[in-house]
Amino acid sequence: MNTGNRANGKVPVLELRGLDKRFDGLHAVRDVTLQLMAGDRKAIIGPNGAGKTTLFNLITGIYPVTSGQVLLFGQDVTNWPRHRRTALGMARTFQVTSLFLGLTVLDNVLLAINGVRPSKFVMWRLLSSYREAYDKAHHLLEQASFLDRKDTQVRNLSHGEKRQFEIVLGLASDPKILLLDEPAAGLSSGESAEMSEFLMKLDSRLAILLIEHDMDVVFDVASHISVLHFGEVIETGTPQQIHSSAKVQEIYLGTD
Repeated sequence: MNTGNRANGKVPVLELRGLDKRFDGLHAVRDVTLQLMAGDRKAIIGPNGAGKTTLFNLITGIYPVTSGQVLLFGQDVTNWPRHRRTALGMARTFQVTSLFLGLTVLDNVLLAINGVRPSKFVMWRLLSSYREAYDKAHHLLEQASFLDRKDTQVRNLSHGEKRQFEIVLGLASDPKILLLDEPAAGLSSGESAEMSEFLMKLDSRLAILLIEHDMDVVFDVASHISVLHFGEVIETGTPQQIHSSAKVQEIYLGTD
């Protein structure tokens, strides 16, 4: 395990130590060790069934681990429920969007902001009466270049815009680390390029861990890539190293 960052007085935003997951006879995740520091942009790639989403489910607390540890900011959160990890600074998006299509862009953001607060909503008050949340929503939308669509019903956004907007909602909890599960899924090549540009404009202090099949997005966004195969990390490196790896070419790149 790399302890250099700790020696320098820097604590990883996320650290996985020998993470393992078994489902009866299936060894889905095998001894995965990984570190993300503030501002890191890292990706996990691998063929379907490699264990990528299972790994995310272990990190976020959806599945219990079989062995190993998950640490956030140096705290062992291996057995913490999802909401406590969110409160500590973790956010995640999923492959399938879960948006309120009949509400406006602004109302969706207001719901996301207040949904992670202890007070939540008093149901008989107007959303616009939550001034602090309202101001924060405007700020988020402005940063993400969505402010001009704040009064648009989400159902009227394009598919690519919906995928980007889901990430905006993930930022509503002020995360320090964002886990993105195939943000470019179902996007056209033009929409994928727009997604890459969108991700690269996010706060440089935010740590991002990305699962993605679209290699153009991976190579654009990530500075470090881990290749997962049958639940095990079989290669790590820069985009250039991964692109030129014969092992990765054989196992993953160039396959569906």
